[in-house]
Amino acid sequence: MRCTERIKHVKIGMDQEGKESVRIIISPAKKMNTETDSLPWESLPQFSDEAERLLRCLQSMSYAELKALWQCNDSIANLNYGRVQTMDLRRNLTPAILSYEGIQFQYMAPGVFEDGQFAYIQEHLRILSGFYGLLRPFDGVTPYRLEMRAKLSVDGKKDLYAFWGDKLAQQLCAETDFILNLASREYSKAVSAHLPKSVCLLRCTFGERTGDKVIEKGTMCKMARGEMVRWLARQNITHPEAIKGFDRLGYTYREELSGQDNFVFIKEETKDAESW
Repeated sequence: MRCTERIKHVKIGMDQEGKESVRIIISPAKKMNTETDSLPWESLPQFSDEAERLLRCLQSMSYAELKALWQCNDSIANLNYGRVQTMDLRRNLTPAILSYEGIQFQYMAPGVFEDGQFAYIQEHLRILSGFYGLLRPFDGVTPYRLEMRAKLSVDGKKDLYAFWGDKLAQQLCAETDFILNLASREYSKAVSAHLPKSVCLLRCTFGERTGDKVIEKGTMCKMARGEMVRWLARQNITHPEAIKGFDRLGYTYREELSGQDNFVFIKEETKDAESW
């Protein structure tokens, strides 16, 4: 059954097989912080053993090798080289949802969430990560730099896509058969390449009309993805069909542009962006 058909029958809650019906996947951000004085972390990441193996690999590399891997300037390389040398994956941790500082997370604004919103995202939101694999919002993490596309060979695997293999998809499939994909292609393909046909992966496109084309702009997409997560949590959306009601930042759902596995939202030039 295709996504557009299944949406009519799916709710964000327990299905007949006891699975949570929907999971929302998002990308992480490169910039991270340590925040140990606000909300406590609740659990270690599900793939902590894999993260430990990746850490040992990074610690075996020279500064020059790491800088080349990270593809960054000296300032960022120095910061992250120091982090790698002293990294502890079990102490002084920050809830994942509060550790990332990118545009997407700024527009999500989890720092001002209420208890109900935190409960919502802890149940439904998953953050994809090159280093940790798959994170629940209140998994404890430490700052790292490792993009999913990084050319890091570990355990005989040529890169991180091969290292993670089907593990992330299998974990999501154990939780759900309906995934709302708000992640970038770099991260989502670590999941999509391994999903069985029985699992629906619904993508959201946030674009602008240019003639007959729908053009996505990187920064605007990040803003919209974060805003959508915030909106879903604030509205406590309980049915995927209701996703079509997203209208923040001037976006409107367009049925005629949407497809079987893709909801298209177009930014209207005449509509002012709204704020919370």
